[in-house]
Amino acid sequence: MSPQDPPVQLRCADKTLDLSTPLVMGVLNVTPDSFSDGGRFLPAAAAVAHGLRMAEEGAAIIDVGGESTRPGAGAVRAAEELERILPVIERLRAASPAVISVDTSKPEVMRAAAAAGAGLINDVRALRAPGAMAAALESGCAVCLMHMQGEPRTMQLAPVYQDVVAEVRAFLAERAAACRAAGFGAGRLALDPGFGFGKNLEHNLALLRGLPGLAADGLPLVVGLSRKAMLGKLTGRGDGERLAGSVALAALAVLNGARIVRAHDVAATLDAVRVAAAVRGS
Repeated sequence: MSPQDPPVQLRCADKTLDLSTPLVMGVLNVTPDSFSDGGRFLPAAAAVAHGLRMAEEGAAIIDVGGESTRPGAGAVRAAEELERILPVIERLRAASPAVISVDTSKPEVMRAAAAAGAGLINDVRALRAPGAMAAALESGCAVCLMHMQGEPRTMQLAPVYQDVVAEVRAFLAERAAACRAAGFGAGRLALDPGFGFGKNLEHNLALLRGLPGLAADGLPLVVGLSRKAMLGKLTGRGDGERLAGSVALAALAVLNGARIVRAHDVAATLDAVRVAAAVRGS
């Protein structure tokens, strides 16, 4: 590998992910109000069954979230978030070899999820909440640092950038540097440009084109493009009809340097990721 290539491995507590070939992260929203699958997997038994199904389809990571971060979403108390996710994390950890990720920004949820078996913290606020940096560091988990302009409730009202690629790159570099200063090794960090999190269609397309520059910074890139509103604008299809567009974006992301693709439709996405990786020469 050249000095600018992403690390081959991501250390997720007691498990290690080999990123020499791009992987798929399955989305498991244990919420009543997520934008695409809200309410479908709120009962723990349904969530566990779906998580195991995604693992069987080839997801290397199952990303469990108990608080929606869709545009306009309201906050959820930590106790309620934990009530939703802990039984799911515990049962998935016991029944699946996949790395279990927790999609949260709250330090108390990070600690409890790690104790229940999570190996990755996926934080849309990039460990900026008070106490989150320390909680994540102590957990031993890997961390995905995401860029978001604003907050979920208001982030899509009027996002503005002078240069979205440069600004996202600078933010992620600053957060990665803060994590390293706190004691994180490079093998515990991944970056997510945050498609759709305080970005309009033009911003998202510019970021997709600019992924090679973000990947050149040396940390593995995670992308979440599955069923996003940008596909509705590009294709005119509802969020339940965006499989083809989601798969196309997944392939483009891998061709542009993504190492982990977050997806609702694991089997189809994994096929696209494998083909794109072969073309790219991963």
